[in-house]
Amino acid sequence: MSSLELTLLYLLAAVLGVVGCRFLKLPPMLGYLVVGVVIGPNALALAQNSEGVRHLAEFGVVFLMFVIGLEFNLPKLKAMQRFVFGLGLWQVTLTVIIVTVFSLFLSIMAPKLWGLSWQTALTLAAAMSMSSTAIVIKLMADRLELDSEHGKRVLGVLLFQDLAVVPFLVMIPALNAPPEQLMSALGLAVLKATVLITLLLTGGQRLMRWWLLLVARRQTEELFVLNVLLVTLGLAWLTEIAGLSLALGAFVAGMLISETEFKHRVELDIKPFHDVLLGLFFITIGMMLDWRIIMDRWGFVLFLVSVPIVFKFVLVAALARLGGASEGISLRTGLYLAQAGEFGFVLLTLGNQHNLIPADWLNPVLASMVLSMIATPFIIMRANQWVMKWSSSDWLEQSLEMTQLAQKSINTEKHIIICGYGRCGQNLAKLFKTQQVAYIALDLDPDRVNRALAQGDRVAYGDAARLESLMSAGLERASAVVVTYLDSASAFRVLALAKEHAPHVPVVVRTKDDQDLAKFQTAGASEVVPETIEGSLMLATHALALVGVPMKRVIRMVQVQRSQRYELLREVDPGDEVEDKSADHRH
Repeated sequence: MSSLELTLLYLLAAVLGVVGCRFLKLPPMLGYLVVGVVIGPNALALAQNSEGVRHLAEFGVVFLMFVIGLEFNLPKLKAMQRFVFGLGLWQVTLTVIIVTVFSLFLSIMAPKLWGLSWQTALTLAAAMSMSSTAIVIKLMADRLELDSEHGKRVLGVLLFQDLAVVPFLVMIPALNAPPEQLMSALGLAVLKATVLITLLLTGGQRLMRWWLLLVARRQTEELFVLNVLLVTLGLAWLTEIAGLSLALGAFVAGMLISETEFKHRVELDIKPFHDVLLGLFFITIGMMLDWRIIMDRWGFVLFLVSVPIVFKFVLVAALARLGGASEGISLRTGLYLAQAGEFGFVLLTLGNQHNLIPADWLNPVLASMVLSMIATPFIIMRANQWVMKWSSSDWLEQSLEMTQLAQKSINTEKHIIICGYGRCGQNLAKLFKTQQVAYIALDLDPDRVNRALAQGDRVAYGDAARLESLMSAGLERASAVVVTYLDSASAFRVLALAKEHAPHVPVVVRTKDDQDLAKFQTAGASEVVPETIEGSLMLATHALALVGVPMKRVIRMVQVQRSQRYELLREVDPGDEVEDKSADHRH
């Protein structure tokens, strides 16, 4: 194939893979892996895993690590330090130790069957300690579980795993050194990484802020994007020259930019490169799979799929239980983190490049990781059912939560249910109090709920997108429901539940803009309040009053716009939106 034909093949395969996953409501990553297997040299042989393609895939890993560095910030770590440096640290450490020791034991007891060196065992253990951030976060977001108790623990572990990749990236290349030079190679690699990162982080942040500010003042979008690419790939090249990995330099570049005011703009600029190249990385991973070897050794592959999943589930659940979590939360945390992860592929590929993974092990291990990630959505979808079956106390805990919520609302009628008790929800509650209107608020943040209860607010811990929470809050007796947060998926769920079980109760929904306005109205929302348009109305009200327009005319204008569902204000020229964005960049 020519370069153009090969490019078209990859693009077509990627599009078909992503479309298929979207249709099945699965993460796109799985689509990339599957199409990589299909078009690879071991299946349809439409494409070869060429050196050029592998180099492009390396850039995918570079941008993955850059984004991880960009999301790294001390306040986030401090807020979740109990789970990050408690549960996360123990999970990665114990997984690496136990798997390495187990592999060495099997190598001694059955050298012909297992026969791994300690360097290989350590590399495989490091890869096995990873879980899939991309798949789990996507599924938890869809299921509205990011703020749940098990969701917080899962996020903490995933965050530590992302950080743990950095020392693994330093360690694995050094493991390939001759035995007599191994300790000195490891020590030298650690010293290089420490010196380089210290130099970059001590003076690098000030230099990065100054440089980005200098580029931003030119007010040229292309120049800023080119500069971000230059910084990312430049630091990746610098760490490679120092004998470390490309990915380490990209991680440091992300960390440097994360401490500047340009962080969010860079995230938007880099996302297209990150997504496309990362997709190519997973296609190349799929292309490495040889299905014939897998079929010949299906028993071994099945062992490598099932044993790690069961082991990680038991280990994480036990650690969460020891950390004070209830039985149900511990089991859910274990189930959500039992699979392999994308960083496991990164570490496995790095080990293969440095001849640490035997040829007869690469395909079975790779296949087991792919299969465990494919199984993840199905495990998570059945998690609640399994936990309810395994843990009698989980049903009791959920029942107790609903009972406590029902007790707060049992004597309340004609009240307003506030879904979400953030800034908007709290302001609503204050206004309702001034008018002696009863309310009860639902929120998923236990700390926020406790603070509100200490102040005497009528707030309960509960997920507004669950029927049990809404019914316990007195949905059938309520006079209205107000959704105060901007999560459209959850808002649609609340709206559907309210319309199905209490169609007489009006629902008011808050949105960021008018993008989902018609959908919410079609779904049955009594009122939809788009912040951007309401902000425009308030600005117009004050401006017209200041220039002398009679207040009655101003109020009438606002009422007309609201009665017409903001019809006039929804007709926005796309070019004006772009102009607004560029204005935001300038100021």
